[in-house]
Amino acid sequence: MRKILTIAIISLLFAACGSKEQSVDSVIASKDLTTIRAKKDALDKKQQELVADIKLLNDEISKLDTNKKVPLITTIVALEKPFVHYLELQGNVQTKKNVLVYPEMPGQLVRIYVKEGQKVVKGQALAKIDDGGVSQQVGQAEAQAALAKTTYDRQKRLWEQRIGSEIQYLQAKTNYESSSRVVNQLKQQLGKSIIRAPFSGIVDDVIKEQGTVVAPGMGSEVFRVVNLGDMYIETDVPESYITSVKKGKDVEVEFPVLGRSLNSKVRQAGNFINPANRTFKVEIGVPNKDRSIKPNLTAKLKINDYSNPSAILIPQSIISENAKGEQYIYVIKDLKDKKGVAKQAIITTGKTQGDVIEVLSGVENGAQIVEEGARSVKDGQEVKILTLSQAK
Repeated sequence: MRKILTIAIISLLFAACGSKEQSVDSVIASKDLTTIRAKKDALDKKQQELVADIKLLNDEISKLDTNKKVPLITTIVALEKPFVHYLELQGNVQTKKNVLVYPEMPGQLVRIYVKEGQKVVKGQALAKIDDGGVSQQVGQAEAQAALAKTTYDRQKRLWEQRIGSEIQYLQAKTNYESSSRVVNQLKQQLGKSIIRAPFSGIVDDVIKEQGTVVAPGMGSEVFRVVNLGDMYIETDVPESYITSVKKGKDVEVEFPVLGRSLNSKVRQAGNFINPANRTFKVEIGVPNKDRSIKPNLTAKLKINDYSNPSAILIPQSIISENAKGEQYIYVIKDLKDKKGVAKQAIITTGKTQGDVIEVLSGVENGAQIVEEGARSVKDGQEVKILTLSQAK
């Protein structure tokens, strides 16, 4: 309707002008530059007048036409709310009490006292190695030490009574002290024939069989002892988070294999940046009372690296970008009877979490933002709101 009315008005005006004035063809045929320029100026003026008149007519049509097409949209209300951002990583469960137990002296493994899966306490005897006669040497050394002590005690009493020479007293004392040291050394050597638990835990594996000849060093592991009570997760964190991921930060831990989640904290943050991958290590403590969490189990981590108690969050899907690289959304102005005007608002954004993003500037608390239909509206366009909801 609008197009037909516009064409009719233009036709009538040009027809009226043509009946009173010289035609363009006749002006061109005159070859008179002054006349041609004058004709052009007159037509330019009439064109401007026609454009202004057409605008007035279009504005009036827009006011009177009740059947015009108005874009239908939905909006959300931007409200300030707490925002907790998490850095998502993956790590492996470890324990510092997971060791291979080696013998401290060579010999035949003559006795194994424990079985796999058995609980042990720190210092408990796990196995015995043939001492190669050291126990007999201890007996002989103790006998010699006892004789040396008797001689020393006798010389000491005589010396206190001023009987005998000082050199005799000193020789007896030296012999006794030397014999005692020999006994202690042999006892220490004999003690190495007993393999003991380095800490309280569980015997995870008995590696050598009774009767096997063992020796200190790699390849002679006899037991693996594990303590599942002091577990932790170790992971690498990019160096860009070194100021935000610190000791004490909250962590959500998920074990996909176990179908289990728990809350913990960063118990240690490394101070060394690995030059190979530009990361630093962090440790997250893992309570494990039921012993269901095992070493090398994979865990998904969500480390709290940023929090804002009054953030405005909007869906990432409604954000567009202009030719200058600026991000923008549409907010509703002049709202009345579920109708308003969509206005473009340039925004700056912060961190994302899932499908939402934090808006740092450009949107006020309580503003109505176009959600569905955000890609089809234009700046300054009148719109009609179908539904209104709060930002997630």
